[in-house]
Amino acid sequence: MAGAQRVFKEKIRATATLEKVFRAMELIAASRIGRAREAASGLDPYTRILTRSIAAVALHDHELNHPMLTHREDTNRVAVLVVTSDRGMAGAYSSSVLREADRLVEELRTEGREPVLYVSGRRGESYYRFQGIEVAKSWTGKSDNPDIDVSDDVASTLLDAYLAAPEDGGVGELIVVYTRFVSMVRQIVQVRHMLPLEVVEAEDDDERGPVDDLGDRPEETRPLFEFEPSAEDIFDALLPMYVSQRIHSVLLMAAASELASRQQAMHSATENAQKLIEDYTRLANNARQAEITTEITEIVSGADALKQGA
Repeated sequence: MAGAQRVFKEKIRATATLEKVFRAMELIAASRIGRAREAASGLDPYTRILTRSIAAVALHDHELNHPMLTHREDTNRVAVLVVTSDRGMAGAYSSSVLREADRLVEELRTEGREPVLYVSGRRGESYYRFQGIEVAKSWTGKSDNPDIDVSDDVASTLLDAYLAAPEDGGVGELIVVYTRFVSMVRQIVQVRHMLPLEVVEAEDDDERGPVDDLGDRPEETRPLFEFEPSAEDIFDALLPMYVSQRIHSVLLMAAASELASRQQAMHSATENAQKLIEDYTRLANNARQAEITTEITEIVSGADALKQGA
């Protein structure tokens, strides 16, 4: 019995240590989630202005034929950016994204297209390495706090792949799989078609793609513009900025989702640890009661034996 009591006390100490770790991680995630949400939502005005600027150029010059606005027919390769986390202890955050990415890859292959994987986050990188699946490029170390340098590197890599010639590994489409932050208790895995730009989905339900932003306005209410330099030159400057900003927005949204998932997971883990401590404490008390009962029984039996001997 003494051995059982000692085992339960060791389990209580170990679980209490884990509870402190889980609680600390929950508090850290909770302290950072506010900044992550503000960073993700703070990009919306800038993105909307870029969107409207692109729409204005497109509506006033219908002859534009920019590579980022047209479907490529010279390649069947599709770039897929999978956004996961660098660390675990975030519930089903990364596994949900990877499951949706696997479904997308299988669907693309069924359609006769060749997916080319790009991964953000160590969890995704290690997953594909374990599966023996080739990854064109990966970015790690900044999943819960992406900075503009990482976003620019991701954007430039994907833009170079989209604009490259077929013989140089060019891709005809860019798709992003990430987790969109809705609320502290709800994050949704989304598949977004990023390039070509006419199929870009909006962050909000009422926001439209760049070419459709002004499309429903009557002709007489649309503003008149003169472009200097040419509309094509403006497109060349605006479209890469738009794509880079969209990717940065996606990474920030995924970071907020990761922190929210980690906070929820650590909160649940803390509660489970507390329940385990209560269970182990009860079992330890039962073992101690059984030990005391055994000792009392032995004392009474010894006393009875002495009486009978006298």
